[in-house]
Parts: sequence; C-alpha cells; structure tokens
Amino acid sequence: MIYVQDKRLLLPDGRTLAYADNGNTSSLNVVLFLHGPFSVGDASRLSLVLQSKMAHLVCPSLPGWGLSSPIEDPSQYAASIVNDIRALLYHLHPQHTNLKLHICAHSFGCVAAQILYGAPYDIFPYGRCITGLALLDPVSPPHCHKDYWKHLSWQNYFLTGPPSRLFPFNFTTILAKYALENKLQSVDKAENSIVRRNLLPMPTGADETEEIAQWKEQNAVSDAQYERAVIRNAVYSVALTWKGFLALPQIYHSGWGGYCPDHLDEEHSRPLVSVIVYNDNSGHAYAGMGSWLVGKHKNATLQVIEGSSLSWLLCLDNIWKNVFS
Repeated sequence: MIYVQDKRLLLPDGRTLAYADNGNTSSLNVVLFLHGPFSVGDASRLSLVLQSKMAHLVCPSLPGWGLSSPIEDPSQYAASIVNDIRALLYHLHPQHTNLKLHICAHSFGCVAAQILYGAPYDIFPYGRCITGLALLDPVSPPHCHKDYWKHLSWQNYFLTGPPSRLFPFNFTTILAKYALENKLQSVDKAENSIVRRNLLPMPTGADETEEIAQWKEQNAVSDAQYERAVIRNAVYSVALTWKGFLALPQIYHSGWGGYCPDHLDEEHSRPLVSVIVYNDNSGHAYAGMGSWLVGKHKNATLQVIEGSSLSWLLCLDNIWKNVFS
C-alpha cells in the first residue's frame, strides 16, 4: 500500500490538500501529524502504539509542499491552515463531538500545530476535541518571543531570522532554493549530494548507532529503507512547487493569527503540551525555544532526549505513549 500523500481533498476555496492516513478510520482516537520542511504527509508506518490504541493516523502535506496547493498570501497562513485542517477533519470525521484529537508536529509544522491549538472554537470546533499537543523540535512565535533569533541554527538564522526581514524580495530563501534545487531533482541525486547529510544527521556516537540498528531490526526496517524514505519525501516535497519553502519566512513572521501561549484562556490551556527536544551537545537551537514555550504555557512539560535528531527513531513509541497518556 502507498501511504505517501496518496489522497486528495478539494478544499472550499478551490485549492487541493494532499494527505495520507492509516489505521482505524472509524476510531475516535485521531492523531494529526504535521511535518516539517522538505517532507510530505506520509502514513506508511503505523507505530505499534498507535496500532494498539486502534488510532487513526492522519498526515496532511502542508500548503505548498508536495501535492498540496500553496497559500497565495502567506500573511493569511493562520486562517488558511485552520480552514484546511477543519475541512480535512470534517471530511474524515464529520461527527466531531466525541473525537479525541492528538496533534503531533515536527519543526516548522509546529507553527500550524500551535495555531490550531489556540484557534477560536467558533472557527475551529475540533479545537474542543484536542486532548494533547506534542511539539518535536518546535519553533516559538517570534511576535511573542522577542529573543527567538538567539536560538536559531545559523541556517535558520538566515532563512527565518533577522536577515530574512532585512533583505528585500525574499532574497535569502531564493538563494537557498537555487543552491538546493538541482540536488533535489531526483532521489538518486539527493542520495549522492550534501543534501543527504542535512536531511540525515549522523548519530552522535557508537551507542546511538547500535540503538538505531536495534530499532530497525525490531521494526523490520532495512538498513537503507528509512533513509531512502526520508530522502524520497524531500524530493516529493518540492517536485511540484517550491512555494512552501519560499514562504517559510513570511509564514513564520505572519503573526500566527494572534497566537501567544501565555494569552490563552483556561479552556484552550486545558490540553497538555509536550515539548520534546534533542541534545547533541552542540547548543541545538530548539532547546532554547522549547524552554521558552514550556515557560509560557500553563500546562506543558519539557523532555530532552540525548543524541542526534535520529533519536526520534528510538523514542517515537514512547512519544506516542505520552501523547495518549
């Protein structure tokens, strides 16, 4: 079966939302996973925990990535993403009264996740169904977190930090696009280029290498299967358009529909927020943003995982357990 953005939903505004889903489609336990840059909606692997919970895993491709139509005006990202996800959930689960919605997001997908978490219930009625929010390597809202730029990696500093606001005509992202475009024309090219090292960070040590090997064996994943899937999704993500990538700085600085975690009312603050970051001993950017988010949310926890970003492989089942707990 193919679970990589294999379905399409025609949205009310005429755009298309690509998505993949897996598991029990009639379950009241719904897990909405929102991907980061250079990825698409992929539900090809259903965690053992999600299987045991009879959950319905829903993975949309965010606007401008993969086969999902872009948003023409990035300043309206908040309103658009709320409308898109509301339409998707209504399409899959029209009777939302008893739904238990678990939102999990990675990296830049955390922008959309936090917008949904704080959206007014009259425009996003599924917000009342949210039981938990898991943010993996999250980004914080720059309109609330004034020192956000201090916690950015150098690549993200130029893509979404102050330089992206100073240089006209979206110069930094256009420059990055030209640097990456040729390398992401095919899976074979991406596998044999420097892009591979950026998409697939190396383990931090022999212990993590061994743990990853054990995880692959336990989950019947061949040595190259996981790596090739990540690279394949990166190629898919920009095969149709680069508008999702080019809009990153505008979306990040779009105001998120007024979302600020410390301005949420009691009802919006009820679902637990799990902030999960990794520590590879290099002063990783997300740790500072994660700490800030936990300090601003009324109901949040912080978990630091030792190792590289590949450590998600080793603890993903534990993350799902925390989401459902």
